[in-house]
Amino acid sequence: MSDPVADPLADPSADSCADPLAPCPESASSGATLGATALVGGDQGAVPALALENSFTRLPGEFYTRLLPTPLADPYLVGASAMAARLIGLDVETLAQPQVLAVFAGNAPLPGGEPHAAVYSGHQFGVWAGQLGDGRAITLGEARHEADRWEIQLKGAGLTPYSRMGDGRAVLRSSIREFLCSEAMAALGVPTTRALCVIGSPAPVVRETVETAAVVTRLAPSFVRFGSFEHWYHRDRPEALALLADHVIAGHYPEIDRGPGRYRALLEAVVLRTARLVAHWQALGFCHGVMNTDNMSILGLTLDYGPFGFMEAFDAGHICNHSDDAGRYAYARQPQVAHWNLYALGQALVPLIGSVEETRAALEPFEGAFEAAMAEHLGRKLGLAAPTGPGDAPLVDGLFALLQQNHADFTLFFRRLCDLKQADPKADGPLRDLFLEPAAFDAWAALYRARLAQDGGEDAGRQARMRAVNPRYVLRNYLAEVAIQHARNQDFSELAKLQKVLERPYDEQPENAAYAAPAPEWAAGLEVSCSS
Repeated sequence: MSDPVADPLADPSADSCADPLAPCPESASSGATLGATALVGGDQGAVPALALENSFTRLPGEFYTRLLPTPLADPYLVGASAMAARLIGLDVETLAQPQVLAVFAGNAPLPGGEPHAAVYSGHQFGVWAGQLGDGRAITLGEARHEADRWEIQLKGAGLTPYSRMGDGRAVLRSSIREFLCSEAMAALGVPTTRALCVIGSPAPVVRETVETAAVVTRLAPSFVRFGSFEHWYHRDRPEALALLADHVIAGHYPEIDRGPGRYRALLEAVVLRTARLVAHWQALGFCHGVMNTDNMSILGLTLDYGPFGFMEAFDAGHICNHSDDAGRYAYARQPQVAHWNLYALGQALVPLIGSVEETRAALEPFEGAFEAAMAEHLGRKLGLAAPTGPGDAPLVDGLFALLQQNHADFTLFFRRLCDLKQADPKADGPLRDLFLEPAAFDAWAALYRARLAQDGGEDAGRQARMRAVNPRYVLRNYLAEVAIQHARNQDFSELAKLQKVLERPYDEQPENAAYAAPAPEWAAGLEVSCSS
């Protein structure tokens, strides 16, 4: 991994970016006193199975501030996910009921929830940013359904003590993008937070222009981040670090023994999950866009969808975030940045693990785990009988050089590759059409056919396996933009249709073929940034 980022463990005793900020607000001094308040109209049956609990608020009050969301004026339902609703035992149709709508707009509390905003810190674009926290997100509590527990969080729910210069609100466009991509990634099989629904409002919100407010309801087993641990490390609070780590282990890593080596084991587990997550991103051409340490999940989930993008014309240096002037979070750098972020987490855990040497040892498996996961993904994407190995370097390196030189559409290439016939190069037309230099593709295709011949097997079986891992449909930015423009005019039909298409990304869906097309010319100027 070239162009290395500085090693934050170089001097674990030094806080090179001191945190001068004031102590976190205590729960006793902020927000309203929250009890098991009934829904609007006293109808607690309006949201079945959602009497909540909250294990995070069993931690001391310095970890969070308890407060109610700011009510959202004139809320209306923009979109909802039936798949996400089932995770917490809801029927998606209930989300349109006024009393239920009020809950997910932040206008009515649920029994037992103890809503709160959490504090954390983090490195943003590689620079220590000090105290951050849930500046526009409020967690309502945890819903238990069957064997699972899901935290329910409202993003865009109003000011919190961690809002800094922000207004605590989200806008319709960013809420729709997060909603669509959360559920699209889940359908692709990528570990991710989930999105239950988007609630809109005519209330104005000022960004680059005046937009309208929205709240997206997110679900996750936990929203704890790398930055949650950095916060207490930089405040020299090892006892708080231990409380947080034990909370995460007890709730989410039951396989870890509770003995003295548990903190190293936690870091090792996060390293492996993160390596596999980023490998999955790379295999799909997904760019997160803002991989700050406060946007990295301690559970290895894709977290905080902002200026993300699925790469279209392949470019290893592709930057999906218009705010990323230096290209820190370019596609090819995502594995390296994930490793850097894990070093920052490791630095925060040194006081618990006990030594720099042990911490480094826990971080060391990242590269091997990432490479193994990529080999697995590439072997499956190429239809090989096993993960790619050292002998496949000419095939794999040649492919990515070919894609780079021709800027072929990433998703279309791998999907059309599924149709390749081993004994019929004359049928390669749709694939060749993706390349400015068809002869260069022909040379690579001959190498690929020779590799397939080593495995043996029939076309049909290989093609079916490839179609199960190479999506036909991804959330291209222009598709999201079309849905957003319709939604701004109170037309949510395009959003609903796109959502349904993305729920089955590996199916052919011939009636929806237009959603698999590359971006039209008008979309060339689309940009997403940290405000998106």
